[in-house]
Amino acid sequence: MAAPNIVGLSTITGITTSITLTTSSQTFLSNAASSNSVFKVNNIIATNISASTATLTVRYTQGAAGAGTTVALANGLSLAAGTSLILLDKASSVYLEEARSLTALASANSSIDLVCSYENIR
Repeated sequence: MAAPNIVGLSTITGITTSITLTTSSQTFLSNAASSNSVFKVNNIIATNISASTATLTVRYTQGAAGAGTTVALANGLSLAAGTSLILLDKASSVYLEEARSLTALASANSSIDLVCSYENIR
């Protein structure tokens, strides 16, 4: 099942996850191929925790666990030291169907923290 019918849902679970980014692409949210769920991503907040400017790349991946074709949600976005950015909010939420994931990387290791809040809809 690629896209569960969210009208006939039985459960909505709110979840928040976080990650400190490295220079390698990391999966921060993955919806398994057989989850029978759709994830509604309500927000993604990025914070530069380093003493210098860092860049952020976030990608939507058409495969679970970061595999497959990707498209950019943010590409080389510059964040000044000590600043935060709401990359996605409820006004621009996205759905992560089965076998889809979100990945991110920073220009320097341990320079950007990422927080993602989403709903697991079954």
